[in-house]
This record gives sequence, C-alpha cells and structure tokens, in this order.
Amino acid sequence: MTAKVIGVVENQAPTRALTAELAVVDGFAQPDEAKGVAQIALVERHRGTGKVVNGFVSGFGYTGRMAIGSTVAHDSHHMIVVGTDAAMMAAAANRLGEIGGGITVWKDGEEIAQVPLPIAGLMSDSPAVEVAAKADRMVAAMAACGCTLNNAYMQHSLLALVVIPELRISDLGLVDVTKFELTGLFE
Repeated sequence: MTAKVIGVVENQAPTRALTAELAVVDGFAQPDEAKGVAQIALVERHRGTGKVVNGFVSGFGYTGRMAIGSTVAHDSHHMIVVGTDAAMMAAAANRLGEIGGGITVWKDGEEIAQVPLPIAGLMSDSPAVEVAAKADRMVAAMAACGCTLNNAYMQHSLLALVVIPELRISDLGLVDVTKFELTGLFE
C-alpha cells in the first residue's frame, strides 16, 4: 500500500511530502525499519475527544522496538508519539498520561528516559539543572534508539506545526501545507 510519509529534513523546519510502499498486516499499514519509516500518532489532548490521527514519518533513523512520546508539539501541543512498535507507542502515550505530560522514550519494553513537564505538559516546576540533566538523558536515549539527527527532539516537536511546508499531522488529519488542505494517508 502506498502511504504518504512526513519526511524530516535534518536541521530544517520544513518537511518533505514523501511516499512509501508499506506492508499491510491485519488491515493496518506497518512501519518499515528497512525504509526508515516509523509510525506517528497524534492524540488530541485539549477537549477530551479521544481522537487519534495516525500517519508515517521518516528521517529519524529509529531502529528496533522503540517509541518517543511528547506533549510538546508546536503550536497545538497535542500528544505526539513516534515509534516502530505499537506496544511501545501505547506505553509511551500511557506514561505521558500518568505523569501529566512531558517527554518519554521507550526501547525494548522499558522506559529509558523521561522529562516530566507537569505544568500543562509544557513546563517543569523542577530546578533547571535537574530538567537539563533529564533532557540530556532524553537526547542520549533517542540516539540509543538509532536516531542520529542533530537536534532531533526539535524536529519531533515541529511535526504538528501546520504552517510550515510540506506535510504535517494535526488533530484533523494529515495536512498538505503547500496546498493548505487536508490530505489522505494513502494514495
């Protein structure tokens, strides 16, 4: 099945609108590590609708069973989870709910980094030196999951910024920013 893929460009805010042929298992298109394609899920978190929008993203280089979840997603700040494994993605999303927001990285069934942001899921009430140490562990955890991008977390936090081309994810679906319209996940 041909899926639209958000292509992350290192050190740049714009993404590329890519496509990839993905396998379908039990009616669901699957991420493909060999092609560098991970799944992305955006969970609406402001109105309690329970809405989840799924898509695919490439460019992070993630390998193995992993997920990173965050409630920092400019400008809407919905929850975004990117991963190669559905169970890891669910664990990351659930952990963010438990801690009231922030950032969490999971690998092989274990949480390997966490940055709690209990104030609206965006800010911490902990001392800056503690938050900085946790952020350093988060960056190292992303690298342990195969990511080699410079400033990869910034790339992650911009995936829902629907004013910067080309392809983004929102609580309404995938957005083709160059055409200013929603677009389907599959061709």
